[in-house]
Amino acid sequence: MSEKFKSLGSLLTAMVTPFDEKNNLDLPRAQVLAKKLIQEGSDGVVVVGTTGESPTLSHDEKLLLFKAVREATTKIVIAGTGSNDTAASVQMTKDAEEIGVDGILAVNPYYNKPSQEGLFRHFEAIARATSLPVILYNHPGRTGVNLAPETVARLMVCQNIVALKDASGSLELASQYLKAGRPGFALYSGDDSLILPIMSLGGVGVISVASHVAGRDLHRMISLAEQNDFQAARAIHFRYFDLFKGLFAAPSPAPTKAALEMLGFPVGGVRLPLVALNSVEKTALRGILENLELPHLEG
Repeated sequence: MSEKFKSLGSLLTAMVTPFDEKNNLDLPRAQVLAKKLIQEGSDGVVVVGTTGESPTLSHDEKLLLFKAVREATTKIVIAGTGSNDTAASVQMTKDAEEIGVDGILAVNPYYNKPSQEGLFRHFEAIARATSLPVILYNHPGRTGVNLAPETVARLMVCQNIVALKDASGSLELASQYLKAGRPGFALYSGDDSLILPIMSLGGVGVISVASHVAGRDLHRMISLAEQNDFQAARAIHFRYFDLFKGLFAAPSPAPTKAALEMLGFPVGGVRLPLVALNSVEKTALRGILENLELPHLEG
């Protein structure tokens, strides 16, 4: 990572957005959740990412969340400001910086399916609009477009683009991203199941979903990998592998919100067009949690 910018940590949680019984923002619960995640091993949180249901949050709701979480912790707060509208993404980035977040997460524009030139100009505009460190976010399964390594190389002209979260599931692409970045460019796994493979290539860690449930052990696993003790790290990886997959057995973040409720920390439901888990999905998820023998699992 560029020496101009401080490290953003190795375990960041892509935080769910708590809602109340009417599906309105529950800002006090968001503050408690952010503190809980950091106490359980996260170096910081990503607010209003994919797991935070960003597509169904208004501009004002996003700013309220950034502000609430910023007030709740002195640890790293990354604001998800990217969308499929470059001008709106730029404005959201400026507004988030004014609130005092520590960095920006900018996802591939979804639905529009821009060219690589369009992707370059989109991310360049966001980076030029802020002095904060920017994490690019490649998630082709959700956005319908893949950020090419050659485009990442071009984006290195923006010194504050310091990292990339890759949720492509491709280790070949991860290798190409690491080659394309400048020295110190940080690669985060966007999949909990690929933390160790990506770290073995030189990645720094993960922007995680499973850390809602297993933060302490994921923190330990990453620390072991940093010490090149992959044998011990693999034991943790395999212990939680079913959880990594189970939290995406239905459209995220519905499984994560259900898991938190089962573990005694309810955060409300999901907004349409997402729906809550059905009875079969809940039973399967509960079985995973029971096999892990996690504390506080409610009957």
